[in-house]
Amino acid sequence: MAAGHHARQPVRARVQSADAGGTRPTQTRRRRDHDGTIDVVITFGTAGLRGPMRDGPDGMNLEVVMRASWAVARVLTDRCLAGSTVVVGRDARHNSDDFALATAEVFAAEGFSVVLLPDPLPTPVVAFAVRHLGAAAGVQITASHNPADDNGYKVYFDGGMQIISPTDREIEAAMGRAPEVIGRIAVQPSDIDLVTAYLDRAAAVRYGDAPLRVALTPLHGVGGTVALEVLRRAGLTDVHTVASQFWPDPDFPTVAFPNPEEPGATDALLDLAAEVDADVAIALDPDSDRCAVGIPADGGWRMLSGDETGWLLGDYILARGHIENALVASTVVSSQLLAAIAADHGARHVQTLTGFKWLARADADVPGRTLVYAYEEAIGHCVDPSAVRDKDGISATVLVCDLVADLKAHGRSVPQALDELATRHGVHLTAAVTERVDDATAVMSRLRAAPPTQLAGIEVSVTDLLQRRGQQRTDALICTGDSVRVAIRPSGTEPKIKGYIEIALPASDQLAAARARARELLEAVTSAVSALLA
Repeated sequence: MAAGHHARQPVRARVQSADAGGTRPTQTRRRRDHDGTIDVVITFGTAGLRGPMRDGPDGMNLEVVMRASWAVARVLTDRCLAGSTVVVGRDARHNSDDFALATAEVFAAEGFSVVLLPDPLPTPVVAFAVRHLGAAAGVQITASHNPADDNGYKVYFDGGMQIISPTDREIEAAMGRAPEVIGRIAVQPSDIDLVTAYLDRAAAVRYGDAPLRVALTPLHGVGGTVALEVLRRAGLTDVHTVASQFWPDPDFPTVAFPNPEEPGATDALLDLAAEVDADVAIALDPDSDRCAVGIPADGGWRMLSGDETGWLLGDYILARGHIENALVASTVVSSQLLAAIAADHGARHVQTLTGFKWLARADADVPGRTLVYAYEEAIGHCVDPSAVRDKDGISATVLVCDLVADLKAHGRSVPQALDELATRHGVHLTAAVTERVDDATAVMSRLRAAPPTQLAGIEVSVTDLLQRRGQQRTDALICTGDSVRVAIRPSGTEPKIKGYIEIALPASDQLAAARARARELLEAVTSAVSALLA
C-alpha cells in the first residue's frame, strides 16, 4: 500500500438495545457525545481489542485498528521508547492482512522501526519475536478461537508479555485523542529468519528422540504448516493431519465453533487418530496459542482436560530438574493439584488471576525463582517461558509428544501416568458449569449477599476475591469444603456466570473405587452449582 494519509470515517453506532445491536456481546463501553448521541466504543479486554467486524467505534474495522495503533505509539513515546522496534503479525481471519498492514504503516509513520511478519502465523510467534528482538512492543491481529465474523488486536509489552493495567487504560485514553487524519508509511514484510528462529526454539523443547505417531488438526487456523515443520525439526515425522481442516480458512466450515474445547470440534481428529492408530492427538485453536490433547483410553479415544494436560506437563518438566529454584504457576480457576506436584519436586507454586497476562508474570515478585511452566485450565500452556512468555500451542505440542513418546518407550501410557499422579497426590476431577444470565453483576451481588453455606450437602466457606487489594483483586468467589472447591466468576465478554469445580479425594490404592466416588460427588456438586448460578 502506498504511503500517505487516510481520513477517519465518522461512523457512529447509536445504541438501540442492551447489546448495542451486535450479534453477541463484546467488550464495549457507552460514551455520550457532545450532541447527545451515545457511542458504543470497543474497549480493551484481555490484552487488547476483540469483537465483531463491523463499521463504527464498537466494532473491529480499519479505523479502530489505526486509532489503536496510533494510541499504542503514543503510550510508547510517553515512556521514552520512541523509535524503538515494534513487531506486527496476523492470523488468517477475514481482514487480518489489511489490519496488520495498517498497524505496521501507522507505527512506521510515528517513527518506529517495524518488523512486519511475512505470512499469517501463530500468535506465539509474535510473543517470541518481541522477546527475541528486545522489541518495545508487539501486535498480533487475531481473535483466537472466536467465531468467524470476529477479529481482534492483541498487544504485547514488557519482554513479550500481554499488557496489563494501567497500560490498557492508557491506550484507551490515547485512542480517544487520536487525530482525524492518521499518517501511514509503506512497510515491507520482514524476511523469514525470525520465523526460523522460532521454529528452531519451539523444536528444542523436546528432550528425547523416541518415535511417535501423531494425529493433528489446526482447526482451519494458521498452525498447520508451522506445527508440521516444528515437529519435523524435533524429529517427529510420522504425523497425520485432518485434511479438511488443515489449510487456513476464515469461515471455519467444518466446525460450529473453532474451539477445541467445544463439543464436536475434535470429532474428526479423534476419528483420524483411531484410523491411523496414533499415539496421541493434538488440536490447535485457530491462532495456535492453545493446545488440546487426545489420548487412546478404555472404550476409545478421549480428549484430556486442560487441567489433566497441565498436571502431566508440570510433572514432566519438574522431573527433569534442569533448572534450579524452579517455579510453576496456575490460575485461581485451575486445579489445585499442580501445587502438590511442585512441592513433591521441591519447586515453588504460584496461583495467579485468570489469564496469561498474570501467569507470565508469576515469578515477578518471587526473588530467586524462575518460571519454568504455567498453565490455565482453558488448554493454555507455557512450556518455555524464557523464549515465549505466553501460552504457546506449538511448543506445547512438541512437549506433549515428547512426554507421550517417553512414556511409550518405557512401556507406560498417559492413563497410567495420570494414575500414578492420583496415587501420589489423590484423585482430582474437574468440571466447569456455565450459565447464561441476563445480568452477571446482579448474580454475583446476590451470591455475595447470601453466600452458599453448603453444596450437595457439603458445608462450604466462601472467600470473596473482590476483598483483596492490588492486582490480586478480582470479581470471583471461592467456595471450599471437604473435598470440594468451586471458583465462581462472571465471564469477561459474555453475559455468563462460570463455576469451576474440583473434587479432591485422598490418595488410595483403590483408584477405581476412589474415582467412582469422586465422579458421584462431582455430578452432585455440578448440579448444585448449576442451580446456584441460574
